[in-house]
Amino acid sequence: MSTKIRNTAWMLGVGVAAGVSVASAQTLNLYTARHYDSDEALYEAFERQTGVEVNVLEGDSDQLIERIRREGAASPADIFMTVDAARLQRAEAAGLFAPVDSEVLSERIPAPLRDPENLWFGFSERVRIVYYDKEQYDEPPLSRYEELADPRFEGEVCIRSSNNDYNQSLVASLIAANGPEATEAWAEGLVDNMARPPQGGDTDQIRGVAAGECGLAVGNHYYWIRLALSDNEADQAVAERAGLIFPNQDGRGTHRNIGGAGMVEGAPNPEAARQFLEFLASDEAQKLFSAGNNEFPAVEGVEPVEALQPYTDVAFDDVSMSVLGDYNADAVRLMDRAGWR
Repeated sequence: MSTKIRNTAWMLGVGVAAGVSVASAQTLNLYTARHYDSDEALYEAFERQTGVEVNVLEGDSDQLIERIRREGAASPADIFMTVDAARLQRAEAAGLFAPVDSEVLSERIPAPLRDPENLWFGFSERVRIVYYDKEQYDEPPLSRYEELADPRFEGEVCIRSSNNDYNQSLVASLIAANGPEATEAWAEGLVDNMARPPQGGDTDQIRGVAAGECGLAVGNHYYWIRLALSDNEADQAVAERAGLIFPNQDGRGTHRNIGGAGMVEGAPNPEAARQFLEFLASDEAQKLFSAGNNEFPAVEGVEPVEALQPYTDVAFDDVSMSVLGDYNADAVRLMDRAGWR
């Protein structure tokens, strides 16, 4: 597993000698699958506010889940943090999380963005939108996710592989809204409309639109913002050609997902873990989340970063993030049957 460690001394011996644990009233041990350098600002702000030193181990989400599971009671992990509801649900299913009883979290984090048993909490929002080629279309050619399967878009859709968690959660949201049979028919139609075999990341889908390879593409909103704010003129040109559609505004709202975290069962520093989770729900941390990766704040009333100001009136789907996790396995099987590779 490729990892990045902040404050390396605390990891001395972890993974080499069993039974290593780090417990101190002034220490928090964070295992995170968020790979944004801007999260350093979150750690520094928490340290200034509380005096608690944040030790960080970064890695792949599923590998970190397996690591914590393998370490068992000897794990030094206090917090596990990742992105996507499906990944949080996998950690929950592995028994990684302990419930956190906090009035702060219950009051500030909306119910759809947290586990019903308070095992994990969403702290930032990302929405999965549709991009369109503004040279091919004078105006947005669709307004609902369901239309991506319309035969009129045959050979026009660029989208990532079915093994991508973001796509799995999108399909899970469609199952919740429309049922499994209708969603499987939708997935079959989407596959028929693909402009090319699924490949690359979200930015590659947007580039496909700008290159004229596809009239439509699916990707998270912040990838377009990165291109639009880039110092590279070629990136700016890609963003300029790709129009944005926030689907289903006339109904349930645009599909959203979260970045979230929970306290690890048996955490050696449970009080510090609770403090950290509550800090992530503070106005200061919410603004840092938004500034760091152009994500929408999870806490209502917190102003997002300037780049998101044009989209503050967008309506989001209120389906519970836990439901997206519950339907993940169904979504994966459905996508496989539809031939989505």
